[in-house]
Amino acid sequence: MNLKTVSGAAVELSEVAFGKEFNEALVHQVVNAYLAGARQGTRAQKSRGEVSGGGKKPWRQKGTGRARAGSIRSPIWRGGGKAHAAVPQNWDQKVNRKMYRGALRCILSELIRQDRLVLVEEISVSAPRTKELLAKLSDMGLTNALIVTDAVDENLYLAARNLPHVEVMDTAALDPVSLIGFDKVVMSVPAAKKLEVELG
Repeated sequence: MNLKTVSGAAVELSEVAFGKEFNEALVHQVVNAYLAGARQGTRAQKSRGEVSGGGKKPWRQKGTGRARAGSIRSPIWRGGGKAHAAVPQNWDQKVNRKMYRGALRCILSELIRQDRLVLVEEISVSAPRTKELLAKLSDMGLTNALIVTDAVDENLYLAARNLPHVEVMDTAALDPVSLIGFDKVVMSVPAAKKLEVELG
């Protein structure tokens, strides 16, 4: 497929990686799995067996006139354990590599169809200065964008760090949630070619 960069140069990209039909169910499953994997799962509460104390029976079983009790840490007592205590949980969902790559293809293809993918020959800054990057984005009319590079660019990352709706990623760190979370995706041609090889 033929695409044009911001400057008007033609770029030939593979239909396999950038021309795939959108599969909503696949993208939904992969995005949900990605978000689930980001959960900490460290919440926990103490059951009656885990709360400190409560080893001794508070009073004898019969003869006091009071309701029977076996522990001061019963869930119905103040200071007692939780009846159905939450335990740490692993929220990870299995996603096959084929599914993950398929979802990335679907998202990239849909970004092109929605005119949300902006191709540039190269995007870089001479120094880690936010003002310089902001000027480049303003020239393209962008305020909310994900910038995708072919390799880690420290200067670009530092320049974008203080901008609220701008993020910089290299192709190795690219994920489906980041791709769909911005109004526009600014991608360098080398990054697009690299993704073409990886997803082709």
